Amino acid sequence: MKDRYLELVSKYTPKENILKNAVVTFLAGGILGTLCELLLRGYMMWFSLSRSESGVMVILTLIVISSILTALGVFDYCVSKLKSALIIPITGFAHSITSAALEYRKEGLVLGIGANIFKLAGSVIVFGIVSVYVFGIIRLLIMGG
Repeated sequence: MKDRYLELVSKYTPKENILKNAVVTFLAGGILGTLCELLLRGYMMWFSLSRSESGVMVILTLIVISSILTALGVFDYCVSKLKSALIIPITGFAHSITSAALEYRKEGLVLGIGANIFKLAGSVIVFGIVSVYVFGIIRLLIMGG
């Protein structure tokens, strides 16, 4: 029974073109990286900011744009076309938080948004903190104090 089910699932599951997806992701990620670099230099030039301050502004810009696209229902469509190029950590994180906030907004600020906003992003935060801690200890042991 289980084998028959798996056979049916594999028969009707659409096959992805891995090479095409890799090329699309590579090109879209390259274009996104280029636009971010132009934005970084623009912030440095337009507002006379240092490189690190401009980097923070670029990150904030990516967060705002991905949150707006999520709220408009466009982010998922963009991801379906551009593949994983848009799920870089900061835009994917902003998308997960914004979509959770939108999903639970009718339940109120505290019990809706406040209680549920980190449901998806919470695991990313936890595993990110744990991995930084573990790799920090490994680095400390290898390189010494």
